[in-house]
Order: sequence, then C-alpha cells, then structure tokens
Amino acid sequence: MPVVTVQFFSGRTTEQKRKLVAAITDAMIECAGCKPEHLHVIIHDIPKDSWGRNGRLGIDNEPEDK
Repeated sequence: MPVVTVQFFSGRTTEQKRKLVAAITDAMIECAGCKPEHLHVIIHDIPKDSWGRNGRLGIDNEPEDK
C-alpha cells in the first residue's frame, strides 16, 4: 500500500486537489509501478499560523511569499 503525503498551506480549491491527486497517481503508476487502486494520497492543509520557517510563522512570511 504506497502512501504519498502532501503538506502545504491551506487555501487550494477542491479542483486543484483533484488535479494534484490525479497527477501524483499518474506519476506513481509511471515511475514506481504502483497500481492506482492501492495508492493513497493524503493531503494535509496546514494553516499558515501553524507552520514555521526560518524562525517565523507562515503568516509572518506572507508578504515575502507574494
């Protein structure tokens, strides 16, 4: 049972997540020989105030990220 976990800031639409899961599934089939019915893709949406980088929270880094 292969599992791919994606962690990123919250804010993607359901359609973006659908496309991402489809693309990851295609890549795992092609590159790793996975069967799609066995592959699990888990998306963790992390609020920007719960993710730190370089000593700062994501919400504090937001102006730099735009």
